Amino acid sequence: MIGILDYGVGNIEAFLKIYHSLNMAAIPVRSPSDFDSIDKIILPGVGSFDSAMEKLNNSGLRDTLDEFVINRDLPLLGVCIGMHMLGRSSEEGSMGGLSYISGHTEKMSFIDSNITPLLPHMGWNNIITPRQDPIWKDVNLEQGFYFLHSYCFRVEDSEAIIGLSDYGSRFPCAVKSGGVFGFQFHPEKSLTNGIQLLRNFAEFS
Repeated sequence: MIGILDYGVGNIEAFLKIYHSLNMAAIPVRSPSDFDSIDKIILPGVGSFDSAMEKLNNSGLRDTLDEFVINRDLPLLGVCIGMHMLGRSSEEGSMGGLSYISGHTEKMSFIDSNITPLLPHMGWNNIITPRQDPIWKDVNLEQGFYFLHSYCFRVEDSEAIIGLSDYGSRFPCAVKSGGVFGFQFHPEKSLTNGIQLLRNFAEFS
Protein backbone atom coordinates (compact mmCIF):
# COMPACT_ATOMS: atom_id res chain seq x y z
CA MET A 1 0.00 0.00 0.00
CA ILE A 2 1.25 3.46 -0.94
CA GLY A 3 0.86 6.35 1.50
CA ILE A 4 0.83 10.02 0.50
CA LEU A 5 1.95 12.17 3.44
CA ASP A 6 -0.79 14.74 4.03
CA TYR A 7 0.86 17.45 6.13
CA GLY A 8 -0.70 20.46 4.41
CA VAL A 9 1.78 20.75 1.52
CA GLY A 10 1.39 19.47 -2.06
CA ASN A 11 -1.39 18.09 -4.20
CA ILE A 12 -2.22 14.87 -2.36
CA GLU A 13 -5.25 14.17 -4.52
CA ALA A 14 -3.20 14.15 -7.75
CA PHE A 15 -1.07 11.26 -6.48
CA LEU A 16 -4.07 9.36 -5.15
CA LYS A 17 -5.91 9.79 -8.44
CA ILE A 18 -3.00 8.35 -10.41
CA TYR A 19 -2.64 5.32 -8.17
CA HIS A 20 -6.35 4.65 -8.15
CA SER A 21 -6.38 4.86 -11.97
CA LEU A 22 -3.70 2.15 -11.93
CA ASN A 23 -5.82 0.03 -9.57
CA MET A 24 -3.09 0.34 -6.95
CA ALA A 25 -4.04 0.88 -3.33
CA ALA A 26 -3.06 4.30 -1.97
CA ILE A 27 -4.20 6.33 1.02
CA PRO A 28 -3.51 9.78 2.49
CA VAL A 29 -1.38 9.55 5.65
CA ARG A 30 -2.82 11.97 8.20
CA SER A 31 -2.08 10.29 11.53
CA PRO A 32 0.71 8.11 12.98
CA SER A 33 -1.60 5.07 12.91
CA ASP A 34 -1.95 5.37 9.11
CA PHE A 35 1.69 4.24 8.81
CA ASP A 36 0.62 0.78 9.98
CA SER A 37 -1.31 0.29 6.72
CA ILE A 38 1.43 1.22 4.23
CA ASP A 39 4.81 -0.08 3.05
CA LYS A 40 5.91 2.92 0.94
CA ILE A 41 5.37 6.66 1.28
CA ILE A 42 5.50 9.77 -0.90
CA LEU A 43 6.55 13.12 0.55
CA PRO A 44 5.15 15.86 -1.74
CA GLY A 45 6.22 19.45 -1.44
CA VAL A 46 5.61 22.89 -2.91
CA GLY A 47 6.41 26.43 -1.74
CA SER A 48 9.43 27.19 0.43
CA PHE A 49 11.75 24.90 2.40
CA ASP A 50 11.20 26.39 5.86
CA SER A 51 7.43 26.52 5.44
CA ALA A 52 7.29 22.84 4.41
CA MET A 53 9.62 21.72 7.21
CA GLU A 54 7.66 23.71 9.79
CA LYS A 55 4.39 22.14 8.68
CA LEU A 56 5.88 18.67 8.79
CA ASN A 57 7.42 19.21 12.23
CA ASN A 58 4.10 20.53 13.56
CA SER A 59 1.96 17.84 11.90
CA GLY A 60 2.51 15.16 14.53
CA LEU A 61 3.86 12.90 11.75
CA ARG A 62 7.60 13.65 11.83
CA ASP A 63 8.62 11.09 14.47
CA THR A 64 6.63 8.30 12.83
CA LEU A 65 8.06 9.22 9.42
CA ASP A 66 11.58 8.97 10.84
CA GLU A 67 10.72 5.58 12.34
CA PHE A 68 9.27 4.42 9.00
CA VAL A 69 12.33 5.45 6.96
CA ILE A 70 15.27 5.13 9.36
CA ASN A 71 14.34 2.27 11.67
CA ARG A 72 11.98 0.24 9.48
CA ASP A 73 14.00 1.01 6.31
CA LEU A 74 10.89 1.36 4.13
CA PRO A 75 10.86 3.27 0.81
CA LEU A 76 10.18 7.00 0.56
CA LEU A 77 9.89 9.25 -2.48
CA GLY A 78 10.38 13.00 -1.99
CA VAL A 79 9.02 15.29 -4.72
CA CYS A 80 10.23 18.86 -5.44
CA ILE A 81 10.52 20.56 -2.02
CA GLY A 82 10.04 17.04 -0.64
CA MET A 83 13.35 16.19 -2.32
CA HIS A 84 15.06 19.20 -0.72
CA MET A 85 13.73 18.15 2.68
CA LEU A 86 15.66 14.86 2.40
CA GLY A 87 18.96 16.68 3.00
CA ARG A 88 20.43 18.44 6.00
CA SER A 89 19.69 22.05 5.07
CA SER A 90 18.77 24.54 2.34
CA GLU A 91 19.96 27.97 1.23
CA GLU A 92 16.26 28.80 0.93
CA GLY A 93 15.80 28.75 4.71
CA SER A 94 17.37 28.24 8.10
CA MET A 95 15.64 25.10 9.38
CA GLY A 96 17.22 21.66 9.45
CA GLY A 97 16.06 19.00 7.00
CA LEU A 98 15.30 15.33 7.49
CA SER A 99 18.92 14.20 6.86
CA TYR A 100 17.84 11.00 5.11
CA ILE A 101 20.41 11.69 2.34
CA SER A 102 23.66 13.61 2.89
CA GLY A 103 23.34 16.82 0.93
CA HIS A 104 22.34 20.47 0.86
CA THR A 105 19.95 22.48 -1.30
CA GLU A 106 21.36 25.47 -3.20
CA LYS A 107 19.94 28.14 -5.47
CA MET A 108 20.48 27.16 -9.10
CA SER A 109 23.67 28.59 -10.61
CA PHE A 110 24.74 28.86 -14.23
CA ILE A 111 28.04 28.24 -16.00
CA ASP A 112 27.86 31.21 -18.38
CA SER A 113 27.33 34.42 -16.38
CA ASN A 114 26.50 36.29 -19.60
CA ILE A 115 23.46 34.07 -20.22
CA THR A 116 21.30 33.76 -17.14
CA PRO A 117 18.19 31.63 -17.66
CA LEU A 118 15.03 32.79 -15.97
CA LEU A 119 14.09 31.37 -12.60
CA PRO A 120 12.10 29.45 -11.72
CA HIS A 121 13.01 26.69 -14.14
CA MET A 122 9.52 25.87 -15.38
CA GLY A 123 8.32 23.42 -17.99
CA TRP A 124 9.36 20.14 -19.56
CA ASN A 125 12.96 18.95 -19.63
CA ASN A 126 14.62 15.69 -20.55
CA ILE A 127 16.58 13.42 -18.20
CA ILE A 128 20.08 11.98 -18.46
CA THR A 129 20.86 8.87 -16.41
CA PRO A 130 24.46 8.42 -15.22
CA ARG A 131 23.63 4.84 -14.26
CA GLN A 132 20.81 2.39 -14.78
CA ASP A 133 18.08 2.05 -12.19
CA PRO A 134 14.78 0.10 -12.28
CA ILE A 135 12.89 3.30 -11.42
CA TRP A 136 13.33 4.37 -15.09
CA LYS A 137 11.73 1.21 -16.50
CA ASP A 138 9.56 2.09 -19.56
CA VAL A 139 10.11 5.84 -19.00
CA ASN A 140 10.78 8.03 -22.06
CA LEU A 141 13.82 9.98 -20.90
CA GLU A 142 13.80 12.19 -24.00
CA GLN A 143 10.24 13.28 -23.27
CA GLY A 144 11.30 14.00 -19.71
CA PHE A 145 9.26 15.51 -16.90
CA TYR A 146 7.66 18.75 -15.77
CA PHE A 147 9.80 21.03 -13.56
CA LEU A 148 9.02 24.06 -11.41
CA HIS A 149 11.88 25.16 -9.12
CA SER A 150 14.63 27.69 -8.40
CA TYR A 151 16.73 25.51 -6.08
CA CYS A 152 18.38 22.12 -6.54
CA PHE A 153 19.61 19.39 -4.21
CA ARG A 154 23.37 18.74 -4.18
CA VAL A 155 24.18 15.32 -2.76
CA GLU A 156 27.57 14.60 -1.21
CA ASP A 157 27.86 11.13 -2.75
CA SER A 158 27.77 11.26 -6.55
CA GLU A 159 26.75 7.58 -6.59
CA ALA A 160 23.38 8.70 -5.22
CA ILE A 161 22.63 10.63 -8.44
CA ILE A 162 20.41 8.60 -10.78
CA GLY A 163 19.15 11.45 -12.97
CA LEU A 164 20.53 14.73 -14.32
CA SER A 165 18.99 17.56 -16.29
CA ASP A 166 20.27 20.77 -17.90
CA TYR A 167 19.08 24.32 -17.37
CA GLY A 168 21.97 26.73 -17.80
CA SER A 169 24.12 24.06 -16.17
CA ARG A 170 23.71 20.40 -15.32
CA PHE A 171 22.02 19.60 -12.01
CA PRO A 172 20.85 16.46 -10.18
CA CYS A 173 17.14 15.93 -10.69
CA ALA A 174 16.84 12.41 -9.29
CA VAL A 175 18.66 10.81 -6.36
CA LYS A 176 18.51 7.50 -4.57
CA SER A 177 20.08 6.24 -1.37
CA GLY A 178 18.90 2.81 -0.29
CA GLY A 179 15.13 3.00 -0.48
CA VAL A 180 14.97 6.81 -0.34
CA PHE A 181 14.29 8.54 -3.67
CA GLY A 182 14.16 12.24 -4.47
CA PHE A 183 12.80 13.79 -7.67
CA GLN A 184 13.10 17.49 -8.47
CA PHE A 185 10.41 17.30 -11.13
CA HIS A 186 6.70 16.67 -10.59
CA PRO A 187 5.69 13.14 -11.67
CA GLU A 188 2.06 13.95 -10.83
CA LYS A 189 2.15 16.64 -13.57
CA SER A 190 4.20 14.66 -16.10
CA LEU A 191 1.48 12.67 -17.90
CA THR A 192 2.44 9.15 -19.08
CA ASN A 193 6.05 9.40 -17.85
CA GLY A 194 4.93 10.47 -14.40
CA ILE A 195 2.34 7.71 -14.23
CA GLN A 196 4.95 5.12 -15.19
CA LEU A 197 7.44 6.46 -12.66
CA LEU A 198 4.88 6.29 -9.85
CA ARG A 199 4.04 2.74 -10.93
CA ASN A 200 7.74 1.83 -10.80
CA PHE A 201 8.04 3.28 -7.28
CA ALA A 202 5.04 1.23 -6.17
CA GLU A 203 6.74 -1.89 -7.53
CA PHE A 204 10.15 -1.08 -6.00
CA SER A 205 11.43 -3.65 -3.53
